[in-house]
Amino acid sequence: MPGQAAPSPFQLEEATIDEMHAAIRAGEITCVEIVQHYIDRVRAFNGPASLLVTADGAPVPTAAGTVRGGAPLAFATETVKAADLLPDLDRYQGPPLDLGRMEPTASDPSVQQQYGMVVGKPNAGQVNALSTINIRGERSVTFRGDFDRHPDDGPLPPDAPPGAEIFRRYPDALEQAAALDAKYGRDPDLEKLPLYGVVFSFKDPFDTKDMRSTGGGDARYDVDVPARDHVLVEQLRKKGAIIFAKAVCTEYNGRGGGDPGGRHKPDRVIASTLGYQRSSWGGTPANPYDTRRAASLGSSSGSALSVSTNLVMASLGEETRASCRGPSNHNAVALILPHKAMLGFDGGAIGADIYCDRSGIHARTLADCAKILDALKDAETGYYDPRDVYTTVPRSSVLASGYAVHTTGRGVPGELTGIRLGVVRESMRVPEGSLAEGPIVTAAAREIKEIIGEKLGATLVESREPSWTPDPDIEAMTVDFTAALARLVPVFMPDLLFRLGRDGRPLFQEFADAIVPTEFLPGKVFGSGTLTPIDYCVALAEGRIAPPKKFDIATIQQQELASTFRFHISQYLTRRAADWAAQGVTETLADWPTLNARSKFWGDDQRAAFRNWEEIADPRNALGGRQGVNERIMLRELLRRVDMMVMLENRLDALVRLHTPWPPGLIGHPHQHDILHNLAPESLYGPNAGLTEVLVPAGYVTTVYDPVFALSADGTRYVSAPSRTPTTIPAPGLPFSLVFRAEPGREDVILKVASAYEAASRRRIPPPAFGPIPRRRRG
Repeated sequence: MPGQAAPSPFQLEEATIDEMHAAIRAGEITCVEIVQHYIDRVRAFNGPASLLVTADGAPVPTAAGTVRGGAPLAFATETVKAADLLPDLDRYQGPPLDLGRMEPTASDPSVQQQYGMVVGKPNAGQVNALSTINIRGERSVTFRGDFDRHPDDGPLPPDAPPGAEIFRRYPDALEQAAALDAKYGRDPDLEKLPLYGVVFSFKDPFDTKDMRSTGGGDARYDVDVPARDHVLVEQLRKKGAIIFAKAVCTEYNGRGGGDPGGRHKPDRVIASTLGYQRSSWGGTPANPYDTRRAASLGSSSGSALSVSTNLVMASLGEETRASCRGPSNHNAVALILPHKAMLGFDGGAIGADIYCDRSGIHARTLADCAKILDALKDAETGYYDPRDVYTTVPRSSVLASGYAVHTTGRGVPGELTGIRLGVVRESMRVPEGSLAEGPIVTAAAREIKEIIGEKLGATLVESREPSWTPDPDIEAMTVDFTAALARLVPVFMPDLLFRLGRDGRPLFQEFADAIVPTEFLPGKVFGSGTLTPIDYCVALAEGRIAPPKKFDIATIQQQELASTFRFHISQYLTRRAADWAAQGVTETLADWPTLNARSKFWGDDQRAAFRNWEEIADPRNALGGRQGVNERIMLRELLRRVDMMVMLENRLDALVRLHTPWPPGLIGHPHQHDILHNLAPESLYGPNAGLTEVLVPAGYVTTVYDPVFALSADGTRYVSAPSRTPTTIPAPGLPFSLVFRAEPGREDVILKVASAYEAASRRRIPPPAFGPIPRRRRG
């Protein structure tokens, strides 16, 4: 019509799945154009974003990395002088530092990667989110170049490795897209293919038969791709998704299971691994809101980062105890993290702790997360994966209605009237005298009260936390988490009362003072009171004795390291080799000794840890001590009961908490004072309980208090010291998220609450430095 404005051209950046499907049907974009645009964004923004920390700060020679998006990685030649990062370096008397350097990789000695200490590069313009792109010729080291020649382009070279003929028949991302365009054009069958044209990345540990899969490790497999897909990847292919990229992650899901201890010790040490959500093959990712900072506190960093920076539309991540929630929180994207193990993970992936590992869905909206969750369900077998024993969950814990139907929140005033929501104040703890937590805690508390309570009309009911001043406008819980622990621990996990701290003394001194001398562990006797331990437990459960001071949901989360990582890697490598053997291909990297012999690590501490894991022989911990497997199973039961008691006693529909009170830390700088890895102990509740958690971006802060390095009194190590000096972050600032939680089978409630909050707040702001780029013209 005359005078009517022409419709705006479709913009892929920030589009939802439904919006993209509408654009395809309108002829505004094709699947090939979608994939090509994401490739163009990879070329623009997916380069290295970190600087080496060296002895002298002098430039290093130019080094070429592996090919991504059609071009070799270009690493920075500038470096940071160690003495400019570490104070009093001339007085340091500890083990040699693992200083930064460029070295050839183990997987492909013709390319280099950063090893040792690094820091984030300011205003890098790059984020290093994706480690492998599904482009023919570069998607595998084993089958690189002409070994991945398209079948239509003639025979393979005579020296092609075994398996190449199988591998090259898998279409790359552009070929997948072209096949969809050719078959469906502008009229895709969205009922059969609900994820038609949706471009995915995957945390590297997920097995993808058409891309390198090594758990982020720099390990020289005979065949660096698996012979079969992870069951979730397989489902996504069936539902029309495009398998586009592997995301950078902390290798082996947080560097595996830690160090089990043993005779192997590192020859060199790193002053701090904060922000090293890092892969020896893929490198270090950077936060899109401030590239000096960690992409996340949690190993699925590249998954959420690639979604936030519009390098993909969605991603699958994995969480052991922070690895999906942390990345979503620090990249301002939505997350559905289903309960353990509604979605399988360990059946076709490299995990870290099989008792907690689970899959999560990253997207920019909850509706997209839920649409993906629905699509992952097989019509016959549901979410069950016969390779993952943990997917034997009760069928009643899976919503028969599906999940997307519950993400219809409109954000209108009063929408949550009648909902009673518990506020977990333990997640907002501010230690006395500390400034670091203040900005995010204050903003989150205001967001919960003003948006969820006052605007949406939910009744808020808060728990007690010693550092928190109760809000007179908010109802207090009659039975809070500490009260529930007092009633439940004596029945479900009395072992907790006998815990010893790092100093070898009772963790709950009031318990020791009240009971008669009792053996806590072999040869460790404590007690100076008159009660037997059983009588104390009765009195505690009946409310006749006040709980010990540290008896809270943060303190009890600590668990003994279990030996399951040794079992899991052995099982994974055995299965992977057997899968290839079934197709006539030999994979000799099939056990721990070969893995260690053919691997390289960015830090020498992990080399030593992996050698120690190789020598673990018993699935049990040392007899007479704490048992890691037992603790995981008992703690899960206890925590689920605590949540239910709190919700039932207070007539709550769900819980809301702050994910973390801290912004992403500076890469290579110290962790928060007295908090290793910046993981607040309370935040481990959901993962240890295996409960569904839904994250929604909740805002940004522009003031942060970054901790600083200090040399220990004996000069042998660097420690963290709190800072009282604020740092101002350019707008929009650094993001934080709210987390919604309920018991398995009540996801409909938390999705209703979370989607209403998402619609009412609309807090996500795309990272300004990684905005839209022009789309290629057709033809």
